[in-house]
Amino acid sequence: MDARIDVITIAVENLERALAFYGDGLGLRSRGVVGTQWTGDELTPAGAVVMFELQGGLTLALYPRTELAKDAGVEVGPRRSGEFSLGHVVSSREEVDAVLAQAQAAGATLTDQAHDRPWGIYSGYFRDPDGHLWEVIWSPRNEAGDG
Repeated sequence: MDARIDVITIAVENLERALAFYGDGLGLRSRGVVGTQWTGDELTPAGAVVMFELQGGLTLALYPRTELAKDAGVEVGPRRSGEFSLGHVVSSREEVDAVLAQAQAAGATLTDQAHDRPWGIYSGYFRDPDGHLWEVIWSPRNEAGDG
């Protein structure tokens, strides 16, 4: 297996609300909801999904929780978050603050204000409307060209 991730799919309660948050609120570009021609049934998942093309060829996909569970062959469990976070690296401390403010204005809940971490980064966290945890990160190592 190649060491890469090409698609991150997150389960959402309401596809239109999630599209508005990520598209209108955070400014990610998408063609909107696609795949609506596949309606699905009790056993077969419906195809409606939203996809955002991110930098580096990565795709962020939003898929209804019930349909993702059917597609993966797992039970729909209670909504849970905090078991993983998605990280968004930015180019400055000010941009961390700006992205957190943008997310909050779009309907996110800030869970941790941006601050300096002991290991040398400046970051803060928010939850999207479905509870997915995002960390917005700035590292001085990025400015020095160290990655």
